[in-house]
Order: sequence, then C-alpha cells, then structure tokens
Amino acid sequence: RGVDPDFKCNLCNKVLEDPLTTPCGHVFCAGCVLPWVVQQGSCPANCQRISAKELNHVLPLKSLILKLDIKCDNHARGCEAVVPLQHLGEHAETCDFSPAKCRNRGCRQVLNLRDVEAHMRERCEARPAGLCEQGCGLMLTHGERRTSRGTGILGGCSVPWGGAVLSACRGQTPAQSLHFSEIELQQPPSSNWKRAPQRGKRLEPIIF
Repeated sequence: RGVDPDFKCNLCNKVLEDPLTTPCGHVFCAGCVLPWVVQQGSCPANCQRISAKELNHVLPLKSLILKLDIKCDNHARGCEAVVPLQHLGEHAETCDFSPAKCRNRGCRQVLNLRDVEAHMRERCEARPAGLCEQGCGLMLTHGERRTSRGTGILGGCSVPWGGAVLSACRGQTPAQSLHFSEIELQQPPSSNWKRAPQRGKRLEPIIF
C-alpha cells in the first residue's frame, strides 16, 4: 500500500528517516534538513529564518514510522516481501532478489542473487570449458570454444595451427611461454618462414 504523505519528507519525497521538526512545524529527514538549514539559514518551506539549533527530534513520529510496512527495495526485481521499515535493512542483506554480479572473469551480467550460482555453472559464456586443444595450456571459456568452431583456429587458440608464434596466446604465464617455445620448435614451418641453408643455421623470418 502507499505511504501516507504525512510520513514523507518534502525534500527527498521518501519515508522520513530520523525526522526533525522546525520551529514552524514542518518535518524533514535529518539528513535532508540539516545541510539545507546550515547553507540557507531558513526552513525549506521558505516560511521563516531558522538555525540548526532550533531543529528538534520527533521521537513518537520516528517510532511510528519504523513500524510501517514497506515493500522490499528489490520489488521491481521480483521480491514480494513486505516488512516493517525497522527490519528492511536486515531483509535486504539476505534478499534472494538482490542484484549480484556473475563472478566468472569477463562476464558482466547482473542477476538476482538466487540465480547467480546456476548461471555460473550452466549458462555463463565466460565459464571454463577446458584447455586449448593445441596444447598451449590456455583455459578456454564456453564462449571462446563456441565461436572458434569453423574459423580455422583449433580449440579457440588465438594462433592458427602451424603458426610459429604460439606465445601470442591470450593470458600466458612465464611457464606457459616456455612451453610455447618448446611447441614452436616441434611445429613444421609455415608459409611465412623460409628455411636457411643447412649446417645448423637458425630459421630466419621473412620481413614483409
């Protein structure tokens, strides 16, 4: 149900929080009216000049407001809970409909808290899918593995098969870099390299 307008602050239009009354009888949230009075030196209703010392707490009103039944802040996300205002903070901490980010690296989705675990295990494109099939040691995501099919790049590795620079794989560690170098020595030369004369001379790259 809607909140009685008398329980709302005329500055922020929300339910009064720690209400303070002015000498002229107007009531506002403490966090709203104090900065106003300090800066403007008057009641926000523009009826008279006042100072911060003249503001007074309205304890009976505060007690009454805390007993109001309020919809959860996550009502728009699907939560149908209605709780007393004084317990709203406790409910928010455990609400299944609180917004929560997926924890898989590279995923930016924001879901309801109750849906995060299932999303990370079953639907997230950034969830781990296995190691690169070329043996570079890179852990691929489901999105990378799916988009790599039919591209000429095996298992999602960022370098085509036969390329001599496997160390260009995304996110390599120093140990992986050494592993890549060993793989490079085992691969047949591609069309971008020419073989130097024998007698143990090293391969030389063609400069384009």
